Amino acid sequence: MKTYTPRLKNKYKSEIVPKLKSELGYENLMQVPRLRKICINQGIGQAVNDKKLVEIAADEMTRITGQKSVVALSKKDISNFKLRKGMPIGVKVTLRKDKMYEFLDRLISVSLPGVRDFQGISPNGFDGRGNYTLGIKEQIIFPEIKVDEIKKITGMDITFVTSANSDEEGLSLLKELGLPFKK
Repeated sequence: MKTYTPRLKNKYKSEIVPKLKSELGYENLMQVPRLRKICINQGIGQAVNDKKLVEIAADEMTRITGQKSVVALSKKDISNFKLRKGMPIGVKVTLRKDKMYEFLDRLISVSLPGVRDFQGISPNGFDGRGNYTLGIKEQIIFPEIKVDEIKKITGMDITFVTSANSDEEGLSLLKELGLPFKK
């Protein structure tokens, strides 16, 4: 019986690893940077006034990622924002293994090309350790979301956590995986 493996995972193992190994000058295959996880966060500022927004966002995030989302709770009281400790203020999902590659494939091939006036993503989102964060302004770029049912357009942050030692290694890994960076 054949088991299913995502297209990007096969591409990573067969094409990207040998290319990066020779490009970055590694002797061992295990030194080649790899994608460890993808973290998707969505903060909902108006959740303080309307609790329904968190439930809607959690449902949308679950549909987008194919994995149940977790509600993020506030860690402390902030009186200026009428925020109490333990109140729901956002949703998050951490994708690993096959679901991570499936989401990345959908993001690269379907969602990002659907962004209006898309010029590529900025290469400035690296953190110094090879991890990259991409901000998306509208959740409606994902085909799983029906525009007619949307009550409020919200954005999200997508963080690609890699095993790279530097931003240059992380950039070359993500470019090989297919993320469309600006020239």
